[in-house]
Amino acid sequence: MILKATNIHKSYDDLHVLKGVSLEVSKGEVISIVGASGAGKTTLLQVLGTLTEADHGEILMNGQDLGKLNEKKLSQFRNKNIGFVFQFHHLLPEFTALENVSIPGWIANRDTKEVENQAIELLELLSLKDRMHHKPNELSGGERQRVAVARALINNPSIILADEPSGSLDTNNKEELYELIYKLREKYNQTFVIVTHDKTFAQYTDRMLTIKDGIME
Repeated sequence: MILKATNIHKSYDDLHVLKGVSLEVSKGEVISIVGASGAGKTTLLQVLGTLTEADHGEILMNGQDLGKLNEKKLSQFRNKNIGFVFQFHHLLPEFTALENVSIPGWIANRDTKEVENQAIELLELLSLKDRMHHKPNELSGGERQRVAVARALINNPSIILADEPSGSLDTNNKEELYELIYKLREKYNQTFVIVTHDKTFAQYTDRMLTIKDGIME
């Protein structure tokens, strides 16, 4: 079991967004979470990724109780164990694709050359060999999203959390992204939890979970 979340609650002022959500994810699973806007999907993903603290509940990742880590230890754990892919890439515009992919490895104080070699390998795997020295404004939307996926993989995370990863892509790039996710699962036994509005894709994942009004159905 890679991830186990139990009875997660989260409120913002008087708005009770998550109302006791529980979830288990096994190694190598590709899970989708669907639901209407405002149902709590993104909030759940942020809580699972330790970007937002739950008001109540327990999150275990690789057997580690994340609620028992102080801020510094939690940041280190997140950097090493969790990869993030967002709808709008969040690439740093002044850095090349290769540098953007390498940044989490540098933050983890890994050997510079080792990180760079792994970044090159990932970019080649994602069909970006000829684009690695280009900056984000020189890349297409699909290429930028693939760079973001490579960045999420650079520290060999236990799990990748993706928030609407295809939301800004056209149909062809969406299909490429989804094929890529399964390619990465096959090659690295990578685990994915994906929040998406795209029910066509969600139906092809190992499990499609629906969240409604802050409750997992």
